[in-house]
Amino acid sequence: MNAAAPPPQPVSIAELRLYTLQRFAHLLEGQNRVQGLSNAISHMVSGVQGDVVQSLTQIQDGLQRLELPEAERQPLLHALEQVLSRCHNLEAAMPLLVQARQRYGHANRAALRSVMLRFDDTAQKLAGTLVQKDLLERQSAVLEQIIFSHENVTQWKAFVQSILSSFQSVFPFQFFYIAFIEAHGLALKLYYVGHPSEENKHLARQRLVQQMLRELKLPPDSAVDIEEFEIEALEAQQTVLEVEMITVAVPEIESLNLAGLLGVAYASSSHPGPQELAIIRSILAVMVMVVGSSKALGRTLSELEYYSSHDPLTGLHNRRYFSEMLEYEVGRSERHGHEFSLLMLDLDDFKDVNDTWGHPCGDQVLRHIAESLRAQTRKGDLTARLGGDEFILLLTETGSAGAKVAAEKLRSHLKEIRFNAPDGKAFHVTTSVGVITFPHDANTVTDLMSGVDMGLYRAKEQGKDGIGTMTSVLAQLHSNRQTRDLVEKLRQALKEDRIRPFFQPILDARSGELFAYETLARLHEPDGRTVSAGAFIETVEKYGLGRELDRAVVGHALRALKARIDAGLPPVKLFINLSVQELQGRGVIGYAEHLCAELGIAPSTLVFELLERDAIGDMAHTRSFLSALRDKGFLFALDDFGSGYNSFHYLRELSFDFVKIDGAFVRNILNSHIDRSLVRNLTHLCQDIGIRVVAEFVESEPLWQALRDMGMDYAQGYHLGLPTPNMP
Repeated sequence: MNAAAPPPQPVSIAELRLYTLQRFAHLLEGQNRVQGLSNAISHMVSGVQGDVVQSLTQIQDGLQRLELPEAERQPLLHALEQVLSRCHNLEAAMPLLVQARQRYGHANRAALRSVMLRFDDTAQKLAGTLVQKDLLERQSAVLEQIIFSHENVTQWKAFVQSILSSFQSVFPFQFFYIAFIEAHGLALKLYYVGHPSEENKHLARQRLVQQMLRELKLPPDSAVDIEEFEIEALEAQQTVLEVEMITVAVPEIESLNLAGLLGVAYASSSHPGPQELAIIRSILAVMVMVVGSSKALGRTLSELEYYSSHDPLTGLHNRRYFSEMLEYEVGRSERHGHEFSLLMLDLDDFKDVNDTWGHPCGDQVLRHIAESLRAQTRKGDLTARLGGDEFILLLTETGSAGAKVAAEKLRSHLKEIRFNAPDGKAFHVTTSVGVITFPHDANTVTDLMSGVDMGLYRAKEQGKDGIGTMTSVLAQLHSNRQTRDLVEKLRQALKEDRIRPFFQPILDARSGELFAYETLARLHEPDGRTVSAGAFIETVEKYGLGRELDRAVVGHALRALKARIDAGLPPVKLFINLSVQELQGRGVIGYAEHLCAELGIAPSTLVFELLERDAIGDMAHTRSFLSALRDKGFLFALDDFGSGYNSFHYLRELSFDFVKIDGAFVRNILNSHIDRSLVRNLTHLCQDIGIRVVAEFVESEPLWQALRDMGMDYAQGYHLGLPTPNMP
């Protein structure tokens, strides 16, 4: 006989629960059967025992009546009495045994029933918390479709529709809603599965929309702008009578930016189970974040793309976009032989508007100007804001004459615009315009922009509220380019240590002996030519190269002075010109102090020269600067004295050791009574207050004698000694 096959193993919580409850039921049924059998046996035993006792009693009575010898009858009666006594004892114990068995059987059945109920409860709770594998796989199938990319974010509606198509194939639904708060009110994106019938549309638009509004805690009478979409259906759609709707609102988190999203809703006629509902709700929560984030990111990217080519204040195109279009227009016009012109506009004295009425008022002016420029230009032209109060226009296929007409028209129009200040008063602004034409004036982007900018500032120089053309700035453009070339040449020369000092002697006017040398910077060209400082000093000051120049000159000059001292020659002073940058504490004075200590040169040997125009720029700062460095032992000279409007005031306010009278006065004292009187009186004035005087530009013997006769302290010039590369 074959053994029974073992039962199959449960594969789910429900099957395990059913299997175990069935086993418990079988055990309880067995317990009841055993109890019934036990009761039947006990009843049968009690009956048999009664019959035995009755039979034994009859036998005992029979023995009493039999005529037997006493000796034989008594043992028999005694034995029967013992048997009857045991039977009576058994009869008394039998009910107790039955009661005990019944009691234990009841307790066992109660315990078994309790275990069965507890197991059932635990199994149900476990089934409620564990998600079945297929539900998790279905959830993953939906979530795997949610991939953020630039394309998905910028096309967020198509992205959402794609996700919903995948969602619908895994968790079927008939309708899906996405609610937004837009600028005009409540917007609802309604997605149908397939081609809905009119009954389904009515259900979706009316009853379900109202239900969603209630669940989102919105007024039932809210005006709703519904935009409808269709998702491809996997099977034919029937008319829906009843649906189950799940709504998930946006979490109330203050920092959450979901582009006005209020929530989403899922409506299905399939009536999903509890676990499926939980999964769907979790997916909807993800959908809330995905939809809101996609729209917010899409909006942000759109804004970034817009502002990458537009000015945020005026809405005009910005410098970046204009540069790209200008480069394109240069290529296009070259290919087709077209002309075009650029107009650069700058509002005159616009800073006064901001300073007087504030930046909000200035911004309003800029916006109004931008609107006017848009209105006054043709459809094919390009208007942009370069920054600040500068605007630029690209006039396609427009020659020089047409550009000048357009510039004058714009200038006149903008001048007539009436602006209102915060205090209610009216004001106007004027505009300067630069004009340049391709290819007549320039044929590259760089030259066009440089030229139109120079034309604009030429208009500023001519009194503002005017037009500057390329014709008026060609010489300036050439000069600017030469200056830029010179700047780079100077930078390279400083790197290669090709700027060295020349030394011009300063003589004592009384004794005629050598008193000092003035260091004069010279640029040594690679071809051997020497360029004097007059050719590049303005460029040095304009482009901030003064610090490097001063350091180079000071280093070489002090080492030349050290060589002179080591050669046993008489000590002399060294006049060194300082750039205006050094007044701001750029470190050359500290370098000179360190070098003096290293070379063993007394700081009082050095006389630093400051131009009068540089010294008076900030009187308080200059006074402090001179005082601090005089404490270190250095001396100072005021150069070009007399060229300013209030030179005597400077002598009183600033303490100098030497004054060098401007050569423009000195060189003409033989021919001008006024210049001779000025130089003589300036000399005596300075000497009276303890300042020694140096005359510059001494270029003849009569001039030298005249200066000595009027009591000049020191003098220098080509007649007394030319600048030389070495210190004699």
